[in-house]
Amino acid sequence: MTYNFDPDLWYENQLALLERRRDRGELDQAGFDEAWERLDEELQRMLDRLDNTYQLPRTDEEPKR
Repeated sequence: MTYNFDPDLWYENQLALLERRRDRGELDQAGFDEAWERLDEELQRMLDRLDNTYQLPRTDEEPKR
């Protein structure tokens, strides 16, 4: 399976949305800074997940034969 998700493009788009909300007055500077910090944290969590290989969840049950 090919996975063509671009985290950098996602981040740029999300940041642009935050900037537009700030420019329209929907967010003050403090709200913008807080949202930007959460965005950075979400990007890091996303990158951490993308850097790992997919693993099936472990079960304690033995396989049935």
